[in-house]
Amino acid sequence: MKKILSIFTLLIAFQTIKAQDCLFDKPPVQDLVQDYAGVLSEAEEQSLRQTLIAFNDTISNQILIVTVTDLCGYDKADFTYTLGEKWGVGKKGKDNGIVIMVKPKEIDGRGETFIAPGYGLEGVLPDAIAKRIVENEMIPRFKGKDYYGGISSAVSTVMSITSGEFTADDYAKKDKIINFLPFILVIIIIAFVMLMKAGKARKYASTNSMGFWAAMALMNASSRSHGGSFGNFSSGSGSFGGFGGGSFGGGVAGGSW
Repeated sequence: MKKILSIFTLLIAFQTIKAQDCLFDKPPVQDLVQDYAGVLSEAEEQSLRQTLIAFNDTISNQILIVTVTDLCGYDKADFTYTLGEKWGVGKKGKDNGIVIMVKPKEIDGRGETFIAPGYGLEGVLPDAIAKRIVENEMIPRFKGKDYYGGISSAVSTVMSITSGEFTADDYAKKDKIINFLPFILVIIIIAFVMLMKAGKARKYASTNSMGFWAAMALMNASSRSHGGSFGNFSSGSGSFGGFGGGSFGGGVAGGSW
């Protein structure tokens, strides 16, 4: 019984220490790039920081990038929105902050990321588009451990949408085109193969004094018997002023890998 109580006490103490180490219990660090998970090099961190400072100075929208090792017992959505709200990312009254959170898979075997826009940017960057950014720009790169590439691509897309360079609808249309490209490519390849095959069939028909379709039939029969090879048939800096008190709501713009 004493052993069980000792284990229980240790677990409570561990959870208490864990909670004390949580970002929510610390005063906000006035920095737009905070790499607690250590997935960025110094140069990568500085490059992102200078980009975000310039964006804040020009457009006034604040984007916070934070990589973490622990979500403090929250799910990825609640953690990211709560962090943005507690730290006041964005300008007070404009609520124009965005928090991009990344927890690397290498921490505990489950990678998680989330994009949380403040109230003032929810119309410009709706959940559905933020989720597409996560799925298209971030997770594919994160799977290859390219954390800088995924974060940088997401930041670039978010900045373009929230600055009016292109709209969320424009990004959605671009996404649909990108998703359709593989099918177009397959059709082009099939058409090219068929044209090549037709050219060889015409040549074979002319050489052997037979009709085109008869030559095609013979070529198909030969290619099947030789493993499908036509070859076998024919021949054998700046500084950041600080967060301004923005407010956040909730949403579903995240993903895991």
